[in-house]
Amino acid sequence: MSDIEEKMVAAIPLLPGVYLFKDAQGNVLYIGKAKQLRKRVASYFQKYATDWKIKMLLDEYHDVDYIVTHTEHEALLLEAELIKQHKPKFNALLKEGQPFLYILFTRGENPALELVRNQKKKGTYFGPFLHKAHARKVYQYLVRSFQLLICGKKIANGCLDYHLGYCAGSCRPDFDKEAYLFRLGLAMDVLKRDQDHFKKCLEEKIKEYNRELAFEKAKHLVSYMNHIDAIFATINSAFSQEKYADQIIMATAKRSFVADMPADIDKQVQQFLGLDHPVRTIDCFDISHFQSKEIVGSCVRFTQGIPDKQQFRRFKIKTLTVQNDYAALQEIVLRRYRDQQDIPDLIFIDGGKGQLSAVQSVLPDAPCASIAKQEEIVYSAQYPQGVHLDVRSAVGKMLIALRDYAHHFAVSYHRFRRKKSIKS
Repeated sequence: MSDIEEKMVAAIPLLPGVYLFKDAQGNVLYIGKAKQLRKRVASYFQKYATDWKIKMLLDEYHDVDYIVTHTEHEALLLEAELIKQHKPKFNALLKEGQPFLYILFTRGENPALELVRNQKKKGTYFGPFLHKAHARKVYQYLVRSFQLLICGKKIANGCLDYHLGYCAGSCRPDFDKEAYLFRLGLAMDVLKRDQDHFKKCLEEKIKEYNRELAFEKAKHLVSYMNHIDAIFATINSAFSQEKYADQIIMATAKRSFVADMPADIDKQVQQFLGLDHPVRTIDCFDISHFQSKEIVGSCVRFTQGIPDKQQFRRFKIKTLTVQNDYAALQEIVLRRYRDQQDIPDLIFIDGGKGQLSAVQSVLPDAPCASIAKQEEIVYSAQYPQGVHLDVRSAVGKMLIALRDYAHHFAVSYHRFRRKKSIKS
């Protein structure tokens, strides 16, 4: 690994989550999940010389993003969702089709228990389950235990599955629908009930079968119990992408990024802005809105030229209902540095003179600078009238990347808020 890659990997936490390899344009090349993100990402660079597929990926990648999840199980579910949405070119598995299964209790005049791949029908869903074998095992367990199969046939004496104890008897003219609905409700209770209580009941049933020397039935229940663990793990996780919306916005947004920063970038920025200290940490702020609606802000931090994603922040503006970029900037800056804590070596603003003055008025002692779009003019105490930024220099490339990062983060969050507002 190069020095920049070592720093990038070192900044990734040892937590479960999803990682995304991206190209220079921000397109997602590959998505994976890990129990420990840092170790998993580092393993790719260790296999560069021995695995031709990994070599192809690393020859094309430009950056690695990640999303931290609460559990490895949620990382697995989120990985499948993101692969389906982004269809990365290096992902062969889970790229096409529906990766999940759901257990569905349908509604209507003839409710039933079904195993489905999407949520198109009306009813009560349990899932999603990525481990399809687990979902099928429990589905079969519920159908057989509570005699819930609806065969769709019409046989006076009942179909074969009815006599085997699987079919609910809908094929018979004397079908007891009331008793069937009662059993269907019991099956739903199994998935809603406390896991410990349910397993205790199952264990008692296994002991009963063993006492009766019905070892084959006991063996099946032991098998079902193993799959029930996985099902309860999914149900209890209450997985939803909404839980990780902020991280997904940040990880999938397209933006420019400098893949190789010089080791002395902190001193180069210090010299450029005429500051009395090296600029190791920089926070960049941006505001986004559409016709004064869903006004939001972002703050991204670079440490020694590398995105420090654990220090990124996003803000929904609370004090404004109409557009006022200056007031919005003042609000998010004060919220970001409550009690004057965690102030970086430089506060960088996406804007011009007015935006810079607005921030300096609330943080007069903090080193600040701003950059105006298109002209790429930097304003600061060193350059009160502004200076054109050399976008080919290391400082210029890093400041442009920082500004673009904050801008894309703010715009992506704004779009998320608008989409959510339209839905609600």
